[in-house]
Amino acid sequence: MFDDLSHSRVLIVDDTKANIDILVAALGKKYKLSVALDGNSALAQARENAPDLILLDVMMPAMDGFEVCSQLKSDPSTSSIPIIFITALDETDYVTKGFKLGAVDYITKPFRIPELNARVHTQLSLRHAMLAYADQNRILDIRVKESTRELKDTQLEIIYRLSRAAEYRDNDTGMHLKRLSHMSKILAAAWGCDEETCELIFNASPMHDIGKIGIPDAVLLKPGRLDAAEWKIMQTHTTIGKEILSGHDSLLIRMGGLIALTHHEKWNGAGYPQGLSEYQIPQAGRMVAICDVFDALTSRRPYKEPWHPSDAFDEIRAGSGAAFDPKLVDCFLKCRLDLIDVIENLQDEIKE
Repeated sequence: MFDDLSHSRVLIVDDTKANIDILVAALGKKYKLSVALDGNSALAQARENAPDLILLDVMMPAMDGFEVCSQLKSDPSTSSIPIIFITALDETDYVTKGFKLGAVDYITKPFRIPELNARVHTQLSLRHAMLAYADQNRILDIRVKESTRELKDTQLEIIYRLSRAAEYRDNDTGMHLKRLSHMSKILAAAWGCDEETCELIFNASPMHDIGKIGIPDAVLLKPGRLDAAEWKIMQTHTTIGKEILSGHDSLLIRMGGLIALTHHEKWNGAGYPQGLSEYQIPQAGRMVAICDVFDALTSRRPYKEPWHPSDAFDEIRAGSGAAFDPKLVDCFLKCRLDLIDVIENLQDEIKE
């Protein structure tokens, strides 16, 4: 597979011209060669343009081959370059030290040209095989990530469409879920949530009203005020949503179920379905509650015009400590400009 190694680059490091001449004569017609006469030059060349193989003399002045090898192996940019020591010392201690430092082979002087050619060819073949293997792994990793991303995008699109199906029955807007997602993410980021949590809330918040798919049309679409019995039925969309989204290990689905169940709870305990108060209400539920009300106020509906954002902010402020977590309200109000951008960029699409 790697018979053609003519493009391989070999760095020869030796302070003796005679040795260099022999190596160049033996290898020059087969590979691209470069030469360094001392350790510092060898390090500079290897770091500037990493060769495929280094033939490294052991005995050199100032910096011997062992030190050069040690520095090359400690530098991530050159650590993978195979090194063959060339030495007149065929003693076990020197050979062992070279292998411990990371050398792959050694060749003794005087050179036996057939042996030299065979060992260089072997190490270059191994080098290119390893590079090809690493490249295949990199490509495979990219493909796996692309497939995983595509699967995740598909799952998110299914979740959004299911949420939209529930929303569509009683809400003429096509952008409410998108605005809610963006607003919830803005609030979560301002609160200091990490990127993963912000993304989780962004993707889970559209499921907040998925339980409305289980509410009878006579209640959900009633044009007038609901009576006490009807209101009790309407409130069950929270528990229906939780039930729809239960029984799965997905963190996203579990977060969606938590938001569906708790986004109508109130800070003072007057919400539903469980009458939770203050920090009994999960943080995601408290966040989505504020964003859901704000978007409802600022959205156009067949039965009302949108509130001006300043009036809607005042209404959220008025609910601080009663309907909403006071600290989250303060954080929400600091995001005014970003929230207004969401309103302006994701306008309602009212069907005629």
